[in-house]
Amino acid sequence: MSPTTPRPARPSRRLPAVLAGATAGALVVGLAALPARAESGAGAALGTVARTTGGGHFEPGPCPRTADPIPDLARAHCGTLTVPENRSRRHGRKITLAVAIIPAVGKRPASDPIVWLAGGPGDDAVSEIPMAVAGGLNRDRDVIFMSQRGTYSADPQLTCPNVDEFAADSLGLVFGAPSTGRLHVRETKKCRDRVVNRGADPSAYNGPESAADYDALRKALGIRQWNVFGISYGTNLALHYMRLHPKGIRSVGIDGVLPPALSGGAVTWKAAREGYDGLFKACEEQPACNHRYPNLKGTFERLVSEVEARPVTTTVTVPGRSRPVKVVLDGGVLVNWLASATHVAAGVPRSIDELAHGNPQRIAAQWAGGKLSPQAIGRTSHGLAYGVFCREWTPYESEDDIVRAGRRLFPSFPRSVLVNAPFLAWLHPDCRAWDVPPADPSVRQRTYSDIPTLVLSGGFDAQTAPSNGAYAARTLSRSIAVTVPYVAHVVFADSKCAQTMTVSFFDHPGAPDTRCLAGLKPPMFEIAP
Repeated sequence: MSPTTPRPARPSRRLPAVLAGATAGALVVGLAALPARAESGAGAALGTVARTTGGGHFEPGPCPRTADPIPDLARAHCGTLTVPENRSRRHGRKITLAVAIIPAVGKRPASDPIVWLAGGPGDDAVSEIPMAVAGGLNRDRDVIFMSQRGTYSADPQLTCPNVDEFAADSLGLVFGAPSTGRLHVRETKKCRDRVVNRGADPSAYNGPESAADYDALRKALGIRQWNVFGISYGTNLALHYMRLHPKGIRSVGIDGVLPPALSGGAVTWKAAREGYDGLFKACEEQPACNHRYPNLKGTFERLVSEVEARPVTTTVTVPGRSRPVKVVLDGGVLVNWLASATHVAAGVPRSIDELAHGNPQRIAAQWAGGKLSPQAIGRTSHGLAYGVFCREWTPYESEDDIVRAGRRLFPSFPRSVLVNAPFLAWLHPDCRAWDVPPADPSVRQRTYSDIPTLVLSGGFDAQTAPSNGAYAARTLSRSIAVTVPYVAHVVFADSKCAQTMTVSFFDHPGAPDTRCLAGLKPPMFEIAP
Protein backbone atom coordinates (compact mmCIF):
# COMPACT_ATOMS: atom_id res chain seq x y z
CA MET A 1 0.00 0.00 0.00
CA SER A 2 2.43 2.61 -1.16
CA PRO A 3 2.27 5.61 -3.42
CA THR A 4 5.98 6.24 -2.95
CA THR A 5 7.62 2.93 -3.66
CA PRO A 6 6.63 -0.21 -5.47
CA ARG A 7 5.41 -2.80 -3.05
CA PRO A 8 8.53 -4.62 -1.92
CA ALA A 9 9.00 -7.84 -3.83
CA ARG A 10 7.51 -10.54 -1.66
CA PRO A 11 9.98 -13.27 -0.83
CA SER A 12 9.80 -16.65 -2.48
CA ARG A 13 7.02 -17.74 -0.12
CA ARG A 14 4.64 -15.59 -2.10
CA LEU A 15 3.70 -17.82 -4.93
CA PRO A 16 4.88 -16.52 -8.29
CA ALA A 17 2.88 -16.64 -11.46
CA VAL A 18 4.56 -19.35 -13.50
CA LEU A 19 2.99 -20.02 -16.88
CA ALA A 20 1.41 -18.22 -19.79
CA GLY A 21 -2.25 -17.33 -20.14
CA ALA A 22 -4.45 -19.57 -22.24
CA THR A 23 -4.35 -19.61 -25.99
CA ALA A 24 -7.72 -19.53 -27.71
CA GLY A 25 -7.47 -23.24 -28.45
CA ALA A 26 -6.70 -24.17 -24.87
CA LEU A 27 -9.57 -22.02 -23.70
CA VAL A 28 -12.03 -23.87 -25.95
CA VAL A 29 -10.80 -27.25 -24.67
CA GLY A 30 -11.12 -26.03 -21.08
CA LEU A 31 -14.66 -24.83 -21.58
CA ALA A 32 -15.74 -28.15 -23.02
CA ALA A 33 -14.32 -30.09 -20.08
CA LEU A 34 -15.86 -28.11 -17.22
CA PRO A 35 -19.07 -28.90 -15.33
CA ALA A 36 -22.20 -26.86 -15.80
CA ARG A 37 -23.53 -24.34 -13.30
CA ALA A 38 -27.31 -24.15 -13.40
CA GLU A 39 -27.39 -20.59 -12.04
CA SER A 40 -25.61 -19.31 -15.17
CA GLY A 41 -28.67 -20.24 -17.18
CA ALA A 42 -29.72 -23.04 -19.52
CA GLY A 43 -27.16 -25.49 -18.12
CA ALA A 44 -24.24 -23.31 -19.14
CA ALA A 45 -20.98 -23.25 -17.20
CA LEU A 46 -20.38 -20.23 -15.00
CA GLY A 47 -19.00 -17.36 -17.03
CA THR A 48 -19.99 -18.63 -20.47
CA VAL A 49 -23.24 -16.69 -20.96
CA ALA A 50 -23.46 -13.03 -21.97
CA ARG A 51 -25.83 -11.08 -19.77
CA THR A 52 -26.74 -7.46 -19.08
CA THR A 53 -28.26 -6.80 -15.68
CA GLY A 54 -27.67 -4.90 -12.45
CA GLY A 55 -25.78 -2.07 -14.09
CA GLY A 56 -23.21 -4.23 -15.86
CA HIS A 57 -22.73 -6.35 -18.97
CA PHE A 58 -20.74 -9.58 -18.88
CA GLU A 59 -19.34 -10.86 -22.17
CA PRO A 60 -17.46 -14.18 -22.39
CA GLY A 61 -14.13 -13.93 -24.18
CA PRO A 62 -10.39 -14.61 -24.14
CA CYS A 63 -8.46 -14.61 -20.89
CA PRO A 64 -6.66 -11.34 -20.11
CA ARG A 65 -3.07 -10.46 -20.85
CA THR A 66 -0.97 -10.89 -17.72
CA ALA A 67 2.41 -9.54 -16.69
CA ASP A 68 3.59 -13.04 -15.75
CA PRO A 69 2.53 -16.37 -17.23
CA ILE A 70 -0.31 -18.00 -15.26
CA PRO A 71 -0.90 -21.67 -16.15
CA ASP A 72 -4.29 -21.87 -14.49
CA LEU A 73 -5.77 -19.54 -17.11
CA ALA A 74 -5.55 -22.45 -19.54
CA ARG A 75 -8.58 -23.99 -17.85
CA ALA A 76 -10.41 -20.81 -16.90
CA HIS A 77 -13.61 -19.23 -18.16
CA CYS A 78 -12.86 -15.63 -18.98
CA GLY A 79 -14.55 -12.50 -20.23
CA THR A 80 -15.14 -8.86 -19.39
CA LEU A 81 -17.59 -6.87 -17.30
CA THR A 82 -18.56 -3.48 -18.71
CA VAL A 83 -19.73 -0.91 -16.15
CA PRO A 84 -20.11 2.89 -15.91
CA GLU A 85 -16.89 4.66 -15.01
CA ASN A 86 -18.75 7.13 -12.81
CA ARG A 87 -22.19 6.02 -11.70
CA SER A 88 -23.20 9.58 -10.82
CA ARG A 89 -23.02 10.46 -14.54
CA ARG A 90 -25.97 8.82 -16.19
CA HIS A 91 -24.62 8.88 -19.74
CA GLY A 92 -20.90 8.83 -18.97
CA ARG A 93 -18.21 6.60 -20.43
CA LYS A 94 -17.95 2.86 -19.86
CA ILE A 95 -14.96 0.87 -18.66
CA THR A 96 -14.20 -2.87 -18.88
CA LEU A 97 -12.87 -5.15 -16.18
CA ALA A 98 -11.24 -8.50 -16.94
CA VAL A 99 -12.84 -11.59 -15.39
CA ALA A 100 -11.27 -15.04 -14.96
CA ILE A 101 -13.09 -17.95 -13.31
CA ILE A 102 -10.94 -20.82 -12.05
CA PRO A 103 -12.99 -24.02 -11.76
CA ALA A 104 -13.21 -26.07 -8.61
CA VAL A 105 -10.97 -29.12 -8.39
CA GLY A 106 -13.71 -31.35 -7.00
CA LYS A 107 -16.13 -33.18 -9.27
CA ARG A 108 -19.21 -31.87 -7.41
CA PRO A 109 -18.50 -28.18 -6.71
CA ALA A 110 -20.67 -26.15 -4.38
CA SER A 111 -23.09 -23.83 -6.15
CA ASP A 112 -21.81 -20.73 -4.32
CA PRO A 113 -18.42 -19.63 -5.72
CA ILE A 114 -15.82 -17.40 -4.08
CA VAL A 115 -14.89 -13.98 -5.46
CA TRP A 116 -11.33 -12.80 -4.73
CA LEU A 117 -10.65 -9.12 -3.87
CA ALA A 118 -7.02 -8.16 -4.51
CA GLY A 119 -4.78 -5.95 -2.43
CA GLY A 120 -2.93 -2.72 -3.09
CA PRO A 121 -4.86 -0.60 -3.69
CA GLY A 122 -3.88 -1.12 -7.29
CA ASP A 123 -2.96 -4.81 -7.51
CA ASP A 124 -4.50 -6.90 -10.27
CA ALA A 125 -6.64 -9.80 -9.03
CA VAL A 126 -5.81 -11.99 -12.03
CA SER A 127 -2.13 -11.95 -11.05
CA GLU A 128 -3.05 -13.43 -7.67
CA ILE A 129 -4.60 -16.60 -9.12
CA PRO A 130 -1.49 -18.73 -8.30
CA MET A 131 -1.71 -17.74 -4.62
CA ALA A 132 -5.37 -18.72 -4.41
CA VAL A 133 -4.90 -22.03 -6.21
CA ALA A 134 -1.79 -22.99 -4.21
CA GLY A 135 -3.78 -22.35 -1.04
CA GLY A 136 -6.53 -24.72 -2.16
CA LEU A 137 -9.22 -22.06 -2.33
CA ASN A 138 -10.75 -23.74 -5.39
CA ARG A 139 -10.95 -27.17 -3.79
CA ASP A 140 -14.74 -27.19 -3.58
CA ARG A 141 -15.76 -23.95 -5.28
CA ASP A 142 -15.09 -22.00 -8.42
CA VAL A 143 -13.06 -18.88 -7.65
CA ILE A 144 -13.76 -15.67 -9.55
CA PHE A 145 -11.08 -13.03 -10.16
CA MET A 146 -12.01 -9.62 -11.54
CA SER A 147 -9.52 -6.84 -12.11
CA GLN A 148 -10.50 -3.82 -10.06
CA ARG A 149 -11.04 -0.69 -12.11
CA GLY A 150 -7.83 0.82 -13.45
CA THR A 151 -5.66 -2.22 -12.70
CA TYR A 152 -3.32 -4.06 -15.04
CA SER A 153 -5.86 -6.16 -16.96
CA ALA A 154 -8.65 -3.56 -16.95
CA ASP A 155 -9.41 -0.96 -19.61
CA PRO A 156 -8.34 1.73 -19.05
CA GLN A 157 -5.19 0.48 -17.41
CA LEU A 158 -4.03 3.24 -15.07
CA THR A 159 -0.54 2.04 -14.23
CA CYS A 160 2.17 4.69 -14.13
CA PRO A 161 5.60 3.10 -14.64
CA ASN A 162 7.25 6.48 -14.13
CA VAL A 163 6.32 6.39 -10.43
CA ASP A 164 7.82 2.91 -10.05
CA GLU A 165 10.91 3.85 -12.04
CA PHE A 166 11.48 6.88 -9.84
CA ALA A 167 11.32 4.66 -6.76
CA ALA A 168 14.04 2.49 -8.30
CA ASP A 169 16.13 5.44 -9.49
CA SER A 170 15.94 7.11 -6.08
CA LEU A 171 17.82 4.34 -4.26
CA GLY A 172 20.83 6.64 -4.20
CA LEU A 173 18.87 9.58 -2.76
CA VAL A 174 18.08 10.27 0.88
CA PHE A 175 14.61 8.77 1.25
CA GLY A 176 13.19 11.38 3.63
CA ALA A 177 14.83 14.49 2.17
CA PRO A 178 12.41 17.26 1.11
CA SER A 179 14.15 17.34 -2.27
CA THR A 180 13.29 13.65 -2.77
CA GLY A 181 9.71 14.43 -1.87
CA ARG A 182 9.51 17.21 -4.43
CA LEU A 183 10.82 14.89 -7.13
CA HIS A 184 8.30 12.26 -6.16
CA VAL A 185 5.38 14.68 -6.32
CA ARG A 186 6.58 15.69 -9.79
CA GLU A 187 6.22 12.06 -10.88
CA THR A 188 2.77 11.92 -9.28
CA LYS A 189 1.71 14.91 -11.37
CA LYS A 190 2.98 13.14 -14.49
CA CYS A 191 0.92 10.12 -13.50
CA ARG A 192 -2.21 12.22 -13.12
CA ASP A 193 -1.60 13.74 -16.56
CA ARG A 194 -1.28 10.23 -17.98
CA VAL A 195 -4.60 9.20 -16.40
CA VAL A 196 -6.41 12.28 -17.68
CA ASN A 197 -4.89 11.93 -21.14
CA ARG A 198 -6.38 8.44 -21.31
CA GLY A 199 -9.77 10.05 -20.88
CA ALA A 200 -10.22 8.71 -17.36
CA ASP A 201 -11.92 10.54 -14.53
CA PRO A 202 -9.43 10.40 -11.60
CA SER A 203 -12.24 10.75 -9.07
CA ALA A 204 -14.06 7.61 -10.30
CA TYR A 205 -11.41 5.11 -9.17
CA ASN A 206 -12.24 4.38 -5.54
CA GLY A 207 -13.66 1.87 -3.09
CA PRO A 208 -17.42 2.52 -3.36
CA GLU A 209 -17.32 2.38 -7.16
CA SER A 210 -15.33 -0.87 -7.02
CA ALA A 211 -17.83 -2.33 -4.53
CA ALA A 212 -20.63 -1.54 -6.97
CA ASP A 213 -18.62 -3.26 -9.72
CA TYR A 214 -18.60 -6.51 -7.73
CA ASP A 215 -22.31 -6.30 -7.06
CA ALA A 216 -22.82 -5.83 -10.80
CA LEU A 217 -20.56 -8.82 -11.54
CA ARG A 218 -22.53 -11.16 -9.29
CA LYS A 219 -25.75 -10.19 -11.00
CA ALA A 220 -24.31 -10.34 -14.51
CA LEU A 221 -22.96 -13.84 -13.89
CA GLY A 222 -26.38 -14.96 -12.67
CA ILE A 223 -25.11 -15.94 -9.22
CA ARG A 224 -27.77 -15.93 -6.51
CA GLN A 225 -25.27 -16.12 -3.65
CA TRP A 226 -21.49 -16.12 -3.41
CA ASN A 227 -18.65 -15.83 -0.90
CA VAL A 228 -16.07 -13.05 -0.69
CA PHE A 229 -12.37 -13.32 0.16
CA GLY A 230 -10.27 -10.16 0.38
CA ILE A 231 -6.58 -9.73 1.17
CA SER A 232 -4.80 -6.58 2.34
CA TYR A 233 -6.54 -3.59 0.68
CA GLY A 234 -9.10 -6.13 -0.53
CA THR A 235 -10.30 -6.32 3.09
CA ASN A 236 -11.04 -2.60 2.97
CA LEU A 237 -12.99 -3.12 -0.23
CA ALA A 238 -14.79 -6.15 1.22
CA LEU A 239 -15.97 -4.09 4.19
CA HIS A 240 -17.27 -1.39 1.82
CA TYR A 241 -18.98 -4.10 -0.22
CA MET A 242 -20.63 -5.67 2.85
CA ARG A 243 -21.94 -2.27 3.96
CA LEU A 244 -23.17 -1.03 0.60
CA HIS A 245 -24.29 -4.21 -1.22
CA PRO A 246 -24.91 -7.01 1.31
CA LYS A 247 -27.50 -8.86 -0.76
CA GLY A 248 -26.15 -12.08 -2.25
CA ILE A 249 -23.16 -12.43 0.09
CA ARG A 250 -23.17 -15.79 1.90
CA SER A 251 -19.91 -15.33 3.85
CA VAL A 252 -16.75 -13.21 3.87
CA GLY A 253 -13.10 -13.86 4.64
CA ILE A 254 -10.75 -10.92 5.22
CA ASP A 255 -7.00 -11.37 5.67
CA GLY A 256 -4.61 -8.55 6.63
CA VAL A 257 -7.37 -6.20 7.72
CA LEU A 258 -7.51 -2.48 6.89
CA PRO A 259 -10.90 -1.08 8.03
CA PRO A 260 -12.12 1.98 6.09
CA ALA A 261 -12.74 3.83 9.38
CA LEU A 262 -9.03 3.64 10.29
CA SER A 263 -7.29 3.87 6.91
CA GLY A 264 -4.38 6.29 6.71
CA GLY A 265 -0.92 6.96 8.06
CA ALA A 266 -1.71 6.74 11.77
CA VAL A 267 -2.86 3.12 11.56
CA THR A 268 0.22 2.30 9.48
CA TRP A 269 2.42 3.43 12.37
CA LYS A 270 0.34 1.20 14.65
CA ALA A 271 0.88 -1.72 12.26
CA ALA A 272 4.63 -1.15 12.32
CA ARG A 273 4.67 -1.10 16.11
CA GLU A 274 2.68 -4.31 16.46
CA GLY A 275 4.46 -6.22 13.70
CA TYR A 276 7.94 -5.18 14.83
CA ASP A 277 7.15 -6.04 18.45
CA GLY A 278 5.82 -9.46 17.48
CA LEU A 279 9.13 -10.27 15.81
CA PHE A 280 11.28 -8.72 18.55
CA LYS A 281 9.38 -10.69 21.21
CA ALA A 282 9.83 -13.96 19.31
CA CYS A 283 13.59 -13.37 19.21
CA GLU A 284 13.63 -12.50 22.90
CA GLU A 285 11.84 -15.74 23.76
CA GLN A 286 14.32 -17.85 21.76
CA PRO A 287 17.40 -18.22 23.99
CA ALA A 288 19.97 -18.36 21.18
CA CYS A 289 18.50 -15.29 19.47
CA ASN A 290 18.17 -13.29 22.66
CA HIS A 291 21.74 -14.14 23.71
CA ARG A 292 23.26 -13.24 20.33
CA TYR A 293 21.04 -10.19 19.70
CA PRO A 294 20.05 -8.75 23.08
CA ASN A 295 17.68 -5.77 23.16
CA LEU A 296 16.96 -6.05 19.45
CA LYS A 297 14.11 -3.54 19.73
CA GLY A 298 16.34 -0.92 21.33
CA THR A 299 19.10 -1.51 18.79
CA PHE A 300 16.75 -1.06 15.84
CA GLU A 301 15.18 2.12 17.18
CA ARG A 302 18.59 3.59 17.96
CA LEU A 303 19.74 2.82 14.42
CA VAL A 304 16.70 4.58 12.90
CA SER A 305 17.66 7.82 14.63
CA GLU A 306 21.36 7.42 13.91
CA VAL A 307 21.08 6.81 10.17
CA GLU A 308 18.43 9.50 9.86
CA ALA A 309 20.97 11.97 11.26
CA ARG A 310 23.87 10.48 9.24
CA PRO A 311 22.63 8.42 6.27
CA VAL A 312 24.76 5.45 5.26
CA THR A 313 25.81 5.04 1.63
CA THR A 314 26.89 1.72 0.16
CA THR A 315 26.80 -0.26 -3.07
CA VAL A 316 25.27 -3.66 -3.64
CA THR A 317 25.05 -6.19 -6.43
CA VAL A 318 21.51 -6.89 -7.61
CA PRO A 319 20.65 -9.88 -9.82
CA GLY A 320 20.07 -8.79 -13.40
CA ARG A 321 22.16 -5.60 -13.02
CA SER A 322 25.58 -5.53 -14.60
CA ARG A 323 26.87 -2.75 -12.35
CA PRO A 324 26.79 -2.24 -8.58
CA VAL A 325 23.86 -0.17 -7.34
CA LYS A 326 24.27 2.79 -5.01
CA VAL A 327 21.98 2.66 -1.98
CA VAL A 328 21.46 5.26 0.74
CA LEU A 329 20.00 4.09 4.04
CA ASP A 330 18.30 6.63 6.28
CA GLY A 331 15.72 6.28 9.04
CA GLY A 332 12.78 6.12 6.65
CA VAL A 333 14.40 3.32 4.68
CA LEU A 334 14.93 1.26 7.85
CA VAL A 335 11.31 1.74 8.90
CA ASN A 336 9.99 0.62 5.51
CA TRP A 337 12.53 -2.17 5.13
CA LEU A 338 11.55 -3.79 8.43
CA ALA A 339 7.82 -3.44 7.72
CA SER A 340 8.41 -5.72 4.72
CA ALA A 341 11.22 -7.82 6.16
CA THR A 342 8.90 -9.40 8.74
CA HIS A 343 8.04 -11.71 5.79
CA VAL A 344 11.59 -13.08 6.07
CA ALA A 345 11.71 -12.85 9.84
CA ALA A 346 14.41 -15.47 10.42
CA GLY A 347 17.11 -13.20 8.99
CA VAL A 348 15.98 -9.88 10.50
CA PRO A 349 17.93 -9.96 13.80
CA ARG A 350 21.17 -10.75 11.98
CA SER A 351 20.58 -7.95 9.45
CA ILE A 352 19.95 -5.40 12.20
CA ASP A 353 23.00 -6.57 14.11
CA GLU A 354 25.23 -6.32 11.05
CA LEU A 355 24.13 -2.73 10.44
CA ALA A 356 24.79 -1.93 14.08
CA HIS A 357 28.33 -3.18 13.56
CA GLY A 358 28.96 -1.14 10.42
CA ASN A 359 27.84 -3.57 7.71
CA PRO A 360 24.75 -2.33 5.83
CA GLN A 361 24.98 -4.83 2.97
CA ARG A 362 22.18 -7.23 3.89
CA ILE A 363 19.61 -4.53 4.43
CA ALA A 364 20.73 -2.51 1.41
CA ALA A 365 20.60 -5.56 -0.87
CA GLN A 366 17.08 -6.45 0.24
CA TRP A 367 15.88 -2.86 -0.13
CA ALA A 368 17.38 -2.48 -3.60
CA GLY A 369 16.28 -5.93 -4.72
CA GLY A 370 12.65 -5.10 -4.00
CA LYS A 371 12.67 -1.81 -5.86
CA LEU A 372 14.61 -3.11 -8.85
CA SER A 373 12.64 -6.31 -9.29
CA PRO A 374 10.81 -6.56 -12.62
CA GLN A 375 7.65 -7.27 -10.56
CA ALA A 376 7.94 -3.77 -9.08
CA ILE A 377 7.68 -1.84 -12.35
CA GLY A 378 4.51 -1.02 -14.26
CA ARG A 379 2.09 -3.35 -12.49
CA THR A 380 0.45 -1.24 -9.80
CA SER A 381 -2.51 0.94 -10.75
CA HIS A 382 -1.45 4.24 -9.24
CA GLY A 383 -4.62 5.70 -10.72
CA LEU A 384 -6.68 3.51 -8.40
CA ALA A 385 -4.25 3.84 -5.49
CA TYR A 386 -4.32 7.63 -5.50
CA GLY A 387 -8.08 7.61 -6.06
CA VAL A 388 -8.47 5.66 -2.80
CA PHE A 389 -5.80 7.52 -0.83
CA CYS A 390 -6.82 10.99 -1.90
CA ARG A 391 -10.61 10.66 -1.72
CA GLU A 392 -11.02 8.31 1.23
CA TRP A 393 -7.95 8.73 3.46
CA THR A 394 -6.19 12.10 3.41
CA PRO A 395 -9.36 14.25 3.65
CA TYR A 396 -10.02 12.62 7.02
CA GLU A 397 -6.51 12.63 8.50
CA SER A 398 -4.03 15.52 8.70
CA GLU A 399 -0.27 15.37 8.43
CA ASP A 400 -0.10 16.28 12.11
CA ASP A 401 -2.35 13.33 12.94
CA ILE A 402 0.20 11.03 11.31
CA VAL A 403 3.12 12.58 13.22
CA ARG A 404 1.27 12.42 16.54
CA ALA A 405 0.44 8.74 16.04
CA GLY A 406 4.04 7.96 15.13
CA ARG A 407 5.44 9.87 18.09
CA ARG A 408 3.10 8.10 20.51
CA LEU A 409 4.31 4.70 19.27
CA PHE A 410 7.95 5.54 18.45
CA PRO A 411 8.85 8.46 20.74
CA SER A 412 12.56 8.30 19.91
CA PHE A 413 12.09 8.77 16.16
CA PRO A 414 12.80 12.25 14.76
CA ARG A 415 9.98 14.18 13.11
CA SER A 416 11.61 13.78 9.68
CA VAL A 417 10.91 10.03 9.99
CA LEU A 418 7.49 10.34 11.63
CA VAL A 419 6.07 12.61 8.92
CA ASN A 420 6.30 9.75 6.40
CA ALA A 421 4.35 6.76 7.68
CA PRO A 422 5.51 3.34 6.40
CA PHE A 423 4.57 2.81 2.73
CA LEU A 424 2.87 6.23 2.63
CA ALA A 425 5.73 8.71 2.25
CA TRP A 426 4.75 12.11 0.84
CA LEU A 427 1.09 11.06 0.88
CA HIS A 428 -0.44 14.48 1.55
CA PRO A 429 1.71 16.36 -0.99
CA ASP A 430 0.94 13.65 -3.54
CA CYS A 431 -2.78 13.99 -2.89
CA ARG A 432 -2.65 17.74 -3.28
CA ALA A 433 -1.14 17.08 -6.70
CA TRP A 434 -3.75 14.40 -7.48
CA ASP A 435 -6.48 16.99 -6.90
CA VAL A 436 -9.70 15.01 -6.51
CA PRO A 437 -12.66 15.92 -4.28
CA PRO A 438 -13.07 14.06 -0.98
CA ALA A 439 -15.46 11.15 -0.77
CA ASP A 440 -18.66 11.51 1.21
CA PRO A 441 -17.91 11.11 4.95
CA SER A 442 -19.93 7.88 4.93
CA VAL A 443 -16.86 6.26 3.36
CA ARG A 444 -15.33 6.22 6.85
CA GLN A 445 -18.25 4.43 8.50
CA ARG A 446 -17.69 1.15 10.28
CA THR A 447 -19.31 -1.91 8.76
CA TYR A 448 -22.11 -3.43 10.85
CA SER A 449 -23.15 -6.82 9.52
CA ASP A 450 -24.43 -10.25 10.51
CA ILE A 451 -22.84 -11.91 7.45
CA PRO A 452 -20.59 -14.74 8.72
CA THR A 453 -17.02 -13.42 8.53
CA LEU A 454 -13.59 -14.94 9.12
CA VAL A 455 -11.17 -12.22 10.21
CA LEU A 456 -7.51 -13.22 9.81
CA SER A 457 -4.42 -11.37 11.02
CA GLY A 458 -0.72 -12.20 11.29
CA GLY A 459 1.27 -11.79 14.47
CA PHE A 460 4.24 -10.38 12.49
CA ASP A 461 2.10 -8.15 10.25
CA ALA A 462 3.78 -4.73 10.15
CA GLN A 463 1.65 -3.50 7.23
CA THR A 464 -1.89 -3.86 8.58
CA ALA A 465 -1.97 -4.04 12.38
CA PRO A 466 -3.00 -7.37 13.92
CA SER A 467 -5.32 -5.42 16.23
CA ASN A 468 -7.23 -4.16 13.19
CA GLY A 469 -8.85 -7.59 12.93
CA ALA A 470 -10.37 -7.37 16.41
CA TYR A 471 -11.50 -3.80 15.67
CA ALA A 472 -13.35 -4.84 12.51
CA ALA A 473 -14.81 -7.93 14.19
CA ARG A 474 -16.49 -5.93 16.96
CA THR A 475 -19.22 -4.72 14.57
CA LEU A 476 -19.53 -8.02 12.67
CA SER A 477 -21.91 -9.97 14.89
CA ARG A 478 -21.18 -13.38 13.35
CA SER A 479 -17.44 -13.01 12.97
CA ILE A 480 -14.56 -15.21 14.09
CA ALA A 481 -11.29 -13.29 14.57
CA VAL A 482 -8.03 -15.24 14.50
CA THR A 483 -4.43 -14.05 14.74
CA VAL A 484 -1.97 -16.52 13.24
CA PRO A 485 1.29 -16.15 15.19
CA TYR A 486 4.71 -15.78 13.58
CA VAL A 487 3.26 -14.88 10.14
CA ALA A 488 3.46 -11.51 8.41
CA HIS A 489 1.01 -9.66 6.16
CA VAL A 490 -1.59 -11.83 4.34
CA VAL A 491 -1.40 -15.10 6.24
CA PHE A 492 -3.17 -17.06 3.48
CA ALA A 493 -0.09 -16.60 1.28
CA ASP A 494 2.37 -18.01 3.80
CA SER A 495 0.58 -20.29 6.26
CA LYS A 496 -0.82 -23.76 5.57
CA CYS A 497 -2.78 -23.36 8.78
CA ALA A 498 -4.42 -20.18 7.50
CA GLN A 499 -5.24 -21.91 4.22
CA THR A 500 -6.87 -24.81 6.06
CA MET A 501 -8.93 -22.43 8.20
CA THR A 502 -10.04 -20.38 5.20
CA VAL A 503 -11.15 -23.32 3.06
CA SER A 504 -12.95 -24.92 6.01
CA PHE A 505 -14.67 -21.62 6.80
CA PHE A 506 -16.26 -21.40 3.37
CA ASP A 507 -17.52 -24.96 3.85
CA HIS A 508 -18.83 -24.25 7.36
CA PRO A 509 -18.94 -20.48 8.06
CA GLY A 510 -20.04 -21.02 11.65
CA ALA A 511 -17.24 -23.40 12.57
CA PRO A 512 -13.92 -23.14 10.70
CA ASP A 513 -11.24 -25.68 11.57
CA THR A 514 -8.76 -23.81 13.79
CA ARG A 515 -7.05 -26.82 15.38
CA CYS A 516 -3.81 -26.19 13.49
CA LEU A 517 -3.15 -23.01 15.50
CA ALA A 518 -2.06 -25.07 18.51
CA GLY A 519 0.97 -26.51 16.71
CA LEU A 520 2.50 -23.33 15.28
CA LYS A 521 6.08 -22.49 16.21
CA PRO A 522 8.26 -19.40 15.74
CA PRO A 523 10.97 -19.29 13.07
CA MET A 524 14.48 -20.39 13.98
CA PHE A 525 16.34 -17.11 13.78
CA GLU A 526 19.71 -17.00 12.01
CA ILE A 527 22.59 -16.82 14.43
CA ALA A 528 25.71 -15.20 13.02
CA PRO A 529 29.12 -16.65 13.96
